[in-house]
Amino acid sequence: MLKVIRKKSDLKEAVGSFKQKGKTIGLVPTMGALHSGHLSLVELSHSQYDVTVVSIFVNPTQFNNKEDLDKYPRSEESDINLLSKTSCDLVFIPSADEMYASTPLIKLDFGYLENIMEGKFRPGHFNGVGLVVAKLLGLTEPNGAFFGQKDIQQFRVISALVKDLDIPVKLHMAPIVREMSGLAMSSRNERLNDEQKSTASNLFKSLQIAAKLITSGNSLEKAKKEAFEFLGQLKNIELEYFEIVDFETLQNIPSVNKGEQLVLCLAAHIGGIRLIDNIVIEL
Repeated sequence: MLKVIRKKSDLKEAVGSFKQKGKTIGLVPTMGALHSGHLSLVELSHSQYDVTVVSIFVNPTQFNNKEDLDKYPRSEESDINLLSKTSCDLVFIPSADEMYASTPLIKLDFGYLENIMEGKFRPGHFNGVGLVVAKLLGLTEPNGAFFGQKDIQQFRVISALVKDLDIPVKLHMAPIVREMSGLAMSSRNERLNDEQKSTASNLFKSLQIAAKLITSGNSLEKAKKEAFEFLGQLKNIELEYFEIVDFETLQNIPSVNKGEQLVLCLAAHIGGIRLIDNIVIEL
């Protein structure tokens, strides 16, 4: 039966009792407004670890836009109901005061990752991500933690955090789960109306266009140009960035070589709602 926990001390006690019995722990950090993508992470965790802990916390320190924080969808009752039908064992739903008893003094800097794509357009975002994930890893000390590929730059940031601080946890990145239209599932999709959702499906199409051109032997420049032209024909899409980068480092590459893995990443605003997506290709 799903257990709902709201205090850090109760979480540590509950996880500790499982560990005393020799159970392994999988952690799925989320900001709630759960969808099939989140639930796929829960099931993946259940398939590899004895106990699955899901956290639901809209983390204020990773928002550089207060309006975005205020408008972020919240659906606690629905989330708990969804999780009760899955293999989740514990759900941790703290308040902001519980997670941050005082304003954090520590600042995390993730080097070049702070200056590209998400880091460039959301200053301070990864400091907040790093803080909250470090807290959750410290509270649960899981054997594994699960994240979605849609936030691939976030995954690289967390990988750096774990590596540099020698945190003993295995990180798992799960594939993007998409709606029938191809739109990447996201909690922010709840804020889109039907017309905006239809428009947003073109983000994935632009990635597909560029990916097909690259795998067919065309240059990166041509691929980006075609993607830009495709999106440029559409109304109500404000493209923030479209980058083709190395899969592991997320750094720009001058050209492509056989055997390389690339990731095509974009961010765009539709009706004032910011969406991200990506495609991974292997040459």
